[in-house]
Amino acid sequence: MAHFAKINTSNIVERVDVVNNDVIQDNGVESEQKGINFLKSLYGQDTNWVQTSYNHSFRNTFAGIGYTWDSVNEVFISPQPFPSWSLDANFKWQPPIAYPASGILHVWDEAAYQADNTQGWVEIPPQTQP
Repeated sequence: MAHFAKINTSNIVERVDVVNNDVIQDNGVESEQKGINFLKSLYGQDTNWVQTSYNHSFRNTFAGIGYTWDSVNEVFISPQPFPSWSLDANFKWQPPIAYPASGILHVWDEAAYQADNTQGWVEIPPQTQP
């Protein structure tokens, strides 16, 4: 199965549809354009579709609703998880402070970081860890 993301005029993913491989094969070779043509026949010619990879083998990550399509770099970018996080050269969001190497589970606390930019990772108490 192939997956395609519907992109709006602001380059935001609005939906992800699955297309059967039989539809996108052209003489035994996968054709993104055939998938796009098929989806346009269903949803209208004014729609914009881009193929995405469920196993992340191309275009950075599997697209989801709310993700951004970067047409210059031909990658999907997940929504920014927190205001203080920044996008790295591989189009992955990185926290301003590295994850602790203590072996203990932590979660990001944006309010703690905003109050003191040397803080941010908060330890999960052992009794609440999954």
